[in-house]
Amino acid sequence: MTAPTTSAPTSTDEEPRPPGQERADAAFDEDRLPAPPRATSLLLRSLLAPMKARVTVTTLLLLLQQAAVQAGPLIVAYAIDRAVPAFRDHDHGPLIAVGVGYLLCALASGALQYAFILASARVNQDVLLDLRGRIFRHAQALSIDFHERYTSGRLISRSTTDVESLRELLNEGLQELVTVVLSFLYISALLLWLDLGLGAVAVASFVPLYGLVRIYQRRAGRVYRKRSTAIAAVIVKFVETMNGIRPVRAFRREAANDADFAVLNKRHERVNGDALLEMARYVVGSRVVANTAVAGIVLWGAYRVAQGSLELGVLAAAVLYLRRLYDPIDRLGMFLNSYQSAAASLEKIAGLLAQTPTVPEPSAPRQLPALESADRPGREVSFEGVSFAYRTGGEVLPRFDLTLPAGQTVAVVGSTGAGKSTLAKLLARFYDPSEGRVLLDGVDLRELAVPELRRGVVMVTQEAFLFSGTVAENIAIGRPDASREEIERAAKAIGAHDFISALPDGYDTDVRKRGGRISAGQRQLVAFARALLADPAVLILDEATSSLDIPGERAVQRAMTTVLRGRTAVVIAHRLSTVEIADRVLVMEHGRIVEDGTPAELVAGTGRFADLHRAWRDSLA
Repeated sequence: MTAPTTSAPTSTDEEPRPPGQERADAAFDEDRLPAPPRATSLLLRSLLAPMKARVTVTTLLLLLQQAAVQAGPLIVAYAIDRAVPAFRDHDHGPLIAVGVGYLLCALASGALQYAFILASARVNQDVLLDLRGRIFRHAQALSIDFHERYTSGRLISRSTTDVESLRELLNEGLQELVTVVLSFLYISALLLWLDLGLGAVAVASFVPLYGLVRIYQRRAGRVYRKRSTAIAAVIVKFVETMNGIRPVRAFRREAANDADFAVLNKRHERVNGDALLEMARYVVGSRVVANTAVAGIVLWGAYRVAQGSLELGVLAAAVLYLRRLYDPIDRLGMFLNSYQSAAASLEKIAGLLAQTPTVPEPSAPRQLPALESADRPGREVSFEGVSFAYRTGGEVLPRFDLTLPAGQTVAVVGSTGAGKSTLAKLLARFYDPSEGRVLLDGVDLRELAVPELRRGVVMVTQEAFLFSGTVAENIAIGRPDASREEIERAAKAIGAHDFISALPDGYDTDVRKRGGRISAGQRQLVAFARALLADPAVLILDEATSSLDIPGERAVQRAMTTVLRGRTAVVIAHRLSTVEIADRVLVMEHGRIVEDGTPAELVAGTGRFADLHRAWRDSLA
């Protein structure tokens, strides 16, 4: 697959996003991920479904607790209308019964409240544990193209701020709601039973209160969706700045970042102020309605007592019940506050969990055939009629066919945006081709389960990412069940053993965040030891030496010679010194393979690779 040449290709550390990817990003709204109808309620139900029995017990405890609480005014009414007159007639029994009954109700209410708090706390914590686990597992399962568009700061916001909103609702809000609802049902029934007229007026007063609640829900819902977006933007900016602290300091971006962060922080403050304003409007309105209703009922009740059509004890009980009925109205506002915040957060979490991997697991996975020889562990790679374009358009790789024989090392070079990394990502199955198949020893990658694929194909990136933990733990990521002896053997084969042994705790040295305790070259050697320990059949090296100095590059190239021996390898080449270890070179331009041959053949020719090679030689002179 060779084409005429016009100019020498150039190369950089990182390829920009093609136009199709830019359009995809523009259409991708991180704050409003698409979700099916009723996704939020279905998510909440699925979280509570495994705890149905415990939820039932918790609800029963609250029902009994409210029954004990609401018995108090009835006892007061009995005391005024029956026990006090009996006491005047020297009958102490009813008054003693009132005292004992009230004490028992208070003790029962306290005990049931204690049991309810314990039971509900266990349910709430299990729900939150399940939800955080779902977010973490689902985020890991989503494909690379999703993570390239959805910032890590927003994932952090989903699993912290948004989950915290749900915690507040479960821990405090739901109890307030259930308490208000039960109070309304209990008190309405008791007032209607005590006196039909008083009860009817009390129930009627809830009509304007219900209207206030509906208005608050609509207005606050919009505010809390904005608040969730605003706090996510603050977190994204903070995470992005801290992750890029070196270029921030190097280019003196502190003042500019302060200004940007102040704008985001001010927006968050403004939205919080809007939420408080909506809450204040609701509280004032509900209190006006409640106090007006109580005043009207007391005046009417007093008139009826004076007329002799209503007992004083019944009026006293009614007033107590009305205060108990209207006092929780403010707490209902707090619940609605928590509910709107949690609803906005759950909507975003449900949208995240509704995203499906663009690289799905096969329904009937296949196994790779056994290797013919342990001395030559490579596998044949074939691209059959493969093309790739982003879902929103923008072709990156036009249709092509390519075969890489088992055990061959292939270097891929080309200009920025030529499609080199996309080719590698298709082989690693970070993406699936739009058309055609990528085969490993004749098996379509889409038919391999992820563990089987990762045992067969491993990619070492330019960044050589190391996790917080020891050197040994980072090497063992390639094979978690490896013994210390196997880990050290891999490090010795790569040439990393000496520098690891010189670290303060040797293989038990904590490399800290992103491996910041060791140099870029040392991180790359650890990454190669990890790959060698994993023992893949196909190894992809994406610009593995681009960020290294000459001594570091030579050390890594020696390691590359060891790790590539006998394997099928695809090397995304940044420096031509890397190409020299390859059996074959592919030159890419605009997504097409324009030259294909051995390094010697291409250097001897007149194509783009020959031009690039001459320019490189001249730069060394």
